[in-house]
Amino acid sequence: MHPVVLAVTAGIFVVVAYHDVRTRRIPNELSLAIAGLGLARIALAADMADAGYSLAAAAMIFAVTFALFRYGAFGGGDAKIIPATALLIGYRELLDFLFLMSLCGAALALATIATEKLGAPVKRLCRTRHVSLIAETKGKRAPAKGSTVPYGVAVAAAGVLTLLAAR
Repeated sequence: MHPVVLAVTAGIFVVVAYHDVRTRRIPNELSLAIAGLGLARIALAADMADAGYSLAAAAMIFAVTFALFRYGAFGGGDAKIIPATALLIGYRELLDFLFLMSLCGAALALATIATEKLGAPVKRLCRTRHVSLIAETKGKRAPAKGSTVPYGVAVAAAGVLTLLAAR
């Protein structure tokens, strides 16, 4: 992948992670940008077999993530950014990406659990931040109550690491 395209991709992933941590939402525009870069990669590769396998893999991943979203295991943004990233990565590095995403997601989940168990000072800080988030998102859907993991961070980290390793 060209260094400029890689830098743009990394920048988009940083914005994805930032939005997900801050609001627990991933804007559709960011998922579309990643998917667009993936489609451009496929078109420029000119390998029909690679294109077919990558499109099929992304479609299957979309079906799985949509089902997980439907049953409440994933957020809608996660269900869109994961197949978009799969489209960008391609089928050859897909298992590496999924493995890294799992590791990053597990680390995020453990960090979330640890943060919740630390005690009152951290909980007071989190509550203050939650109230300010609601004020910032006036007129928009409020962040989900309870424990949520900003899985967009795991997707972004795994996406960038996989693309760097594939260079």
